[in-house]
Amino acid sequence: MKQVVQNYKSGELAVLDVPVPGCKPGGVLVRTAYSLISTGTELMKVSEAGMSMLGKARSRPDQVAKVMQSVATNGVPATYRKVMGKLDSYTPLGYSLCGVVEQVGAGVDDVKVGDLVACAGNEHALHAELNWVPKNLYTPLPDGLAPRHAAFGTVGSIALQGVRQGEPQLGEVALVIGLGLIGQLVVQLLTASGVRVVGADPDPARCELAERLGAAACGDPASPAVAAAVVELTGGHGVDQVYLAAGGGSNQPVELAAHLSRDRGRVVDIGKCRLDLPWNAYYEKELDVRFSRSYGPGRYDPEYELEGRDYPIGYVRWTERRNLACFLDLLARGSVDVEPLISHIADFDDAVKTYQSLKDGELKAVAVLFRYPDHEVAGEAEAPSVAVPEVRRGDAAPARARYAKSPVRLAFVGAGNYATSMLLPHLVGRDGVELSTVVTTTALSAANAQRKFGFAAATTDLDTVLGDPSIDAVFVVTRHSSHAALTKKALFAGKAVFVEKPLALGEEELAGVLAAVEESGNDRLQVGFNRRFAPLLQEARKRFGVRTGPASLRYLVNAGRLQHGSWYLQQGTEGSRFAGEGGHFIDTASWLLGADPVSVYATAAPGNEDLQVVLRYPDGSTATISYVTNGAPGFPKETLDLVADGKVLRLDDFVRASVHGPEKWVSSRLPKARDKGQNAELAAFVRAVRTGGPMPVPLESLVATTAATLAVQAGLAAGAPVTLAGAR
Repeated sequence: MKQVVQNYKSGELAVLDVPVPGCKPGGVLVRTAYSLISTGTELMKVSEAGMSMLGKARSRPDQVAKVMQSVATNGVPATYRKVMGKLDSYTPLGYSLCGVVEQVGAGVDDVKVGDLVACAGNEHALHAELNWVPKNLYTPLPDGLAPRHAAFGTVGSIALQGVRQGEPQLGEVALVIGLGLIGQLVVQLLTASGVRVVGADPDPARCELAERLGAAACGDPASPAVAAAVVELTGGHGVDQVYLAAGGGSNQPVELAAHLSRDRGRVVDIGKCRLDLPWNAYYEKELDVRFSRSYGPGRYDPEYELEGRDYPIGYVRWTERRNLACFLDLLARGSVDVEPLISHIADFDDAVKTYQSLKDGELKAVAVLFRYPDHEVAGEAEAPSVAVPEVRRGDAAPARARYAKSPVRLAFVGAGNYATSMLLPHLVGRDGVELSTVVTTTALSAANAQRKFGFAAATTDLDTVLGDPSIDAVFVVTRHSSHAALTKKALFAGKAVFVEKPLALGEEELAGVLAAVEESGNDRLQVGFNRRFAPLLQEARKRFGVRTGPASLRYLVNAGRLQHGSWYLQQGTEGSRFAGEGGHFIDTASWLLGADPVSVYATAAPGNEDLQVVLRYPDGSTATISYVTNGAPGFPKETLDLVADGKVLRLDDFVRASVHGPEKWVSSRLPKARDKGQNAELAAFVRAVRTGGPMPVPLESLVATTAATLAVQAGLAAGAPVTLAGAR
């Protein structure tokens, strides 16, 4: 299928051939009939992409701050790869469309194939021939509503949410500053609410259009006409509400809002204009400044948008989806008219030319639609114990031979930040390796990975990879909740499997993976515990030498706080943070101590993610992992001390290491990069796949580490140590 994309690094716009998205549960696959260009938001994004790197940095200081924090935590090379990987990728455009339901996912019962729906979301309602849209981001069309009008649904919901934030009442007077697409819709929504409207925009054509659509008066914000109209309509008191629907770097809109508002009036920011509030003016009138967040409640909440968990109507009357349905109803009843806003309808194949014309100013437009070809429209107690599952390898022959001819052909399931910044760069160009196929749930991420890393093919169909006998190994680099299930499928398909941590989020999932190993006879499994492969730690362990007595190990993990909205915070589906990455630290401790733990004790303050985890080993050694989120951001993430036999090994965040004993060894103080072992780990995995030799880490060790990680949660719940039954 085709999709409009942009490379943020170069500014290139293209209509790209990408894989068709899969129809996942909880949503529908929609074939687009019309999609709407947001001439404000989208053109701002297009313009930013055309800036120099310095210009991009100046326009997004928030992102620059994140980059600097990443440099402090991960080092320059890793940060550079991550940043450039994001910049030099195709990103999607679009967020408002109307189309026909082509496939219905499991759990959806409110629409059927052939139904017309309006769709929202800058990840789901894209300028693409096909989109997968989750339940709370689409709504069926009312009877008789034209699809090209329904394509305005998302933008209409943004305007509607802004008006709701202003709380207009019958007979009031409002000022709308900025008469672009959003402003024109706000004018109509206010008029339909019994509010008299004054508009302000420097474009006479837009002022004339707003007056035709119901505004009482409009004019240039710099002219006295707007102020005169406000005086006449309000008796000199000033407007009840001001809606800021303008963009740009001028502070004029917020200054005009203060000048023309009544005492204790409301100012609602809908657009993205400069907001240097003049303190005296806003203080003297005690103005109420409000922000309107996109389409309404639910926006940026993954449980609402992606998992379909609605908010009870008695508590949240107007959600994203209910706003969308309300706007469509207003369109169907004629309370809002979007036909006069349509300046141009372009064929989808002419998307690049259309964007360029808008950017260059050749095409003057309030709203532009893309029309798609070939669309058809139809209307506590005893101390707890956790068993470490026994690894049993069945007699069944693997589904395919374990020896792979050179080159080793690899497939990736998932192509997110970790895969593209920490794994794939080490595989590209490696002798004896061929990147065969990349599989993702979103079409564009697959296409980006194919373009950047040279995969022979890109798809959204996992079965295509599992059924391909020429593929030797599958990398599972998806969200945590899917690891166990995808690993089982790949094992049954006879593939060698590299799965990022965690292997499983629960005992049942872990047991399922081991059952797949036994039933299939395929034990070719590696979990991405890379730290044991780090060259600096390997050298430090060698310098420490053979241990004869019990050891004490302390591991401080300064994990830091997650950004709001991170999927790592979705503990209901993705597990706790420690469940997700704790295996790294347990595996490192066990490797250094040369054994698997026999018990786990964990403690934490109520409601706190900070943990103290104590692991006990068969020879009496102990490892204490302090996993904290409230430390200083500039402090190293990982520091480790191993004490035994009159010696101390110290690791400082994979940048420096030392061993103190009869002989002292200190690593170089000028390392080239913070190497956490991914490259060596991948080399070992590829070698094992190619030769049929042992996997880099014994399966029993992978299972023991996973069981110990899972035991942390059990120990927290029980408030007692957890014995790892069966551990050796």
